[in-house]
Amino acid sequence: MLEIGLSAESATVVTDTNTALTLGSGDMNVFATPAMVALMENAAMRAVAAALPEGSTTVGTAMQTSHTKASKMGAKITASARLTEIDGRRLCFEVKAWDEAGTIGEGTHTRFVVDRERFLAKLG
Repeated sequence: MLEIGLSAESATVVTDTNTALTLGSGDMNVFATPAMVALMENAAMRAVAAALPEGSTTVGTAMQTSHTKASKMGAKITASARLTEIDGRRLCFEVKAWDEAGTIGEGTHTRFVVDRERFLAKLG
């Protein structure tokens, strides 16, 4: 059952696959903002996955975040998400990311609960 406070973490290591240079969001080998956002979304998805009805999942619809510190190659990045609001199918999360030196980003994220089959059927 969905309830305020559900939370999860996701982690990764900065490698050639998730740098700003590789993802095209910049031209340096540092952790990319799109990779940080994806890690935050993954934590939010995981936070509520077990509490959803069978056949349901969540899809991200909005992210408001800051990326305030660069992380070097080899750094371990962890993101957390905590469910802060439930409004029907709309779920709001507080998200944060950090490396060994401290916070690198934080913000809010919105997801909607959808029926997996119906959602995919609408794509044609």
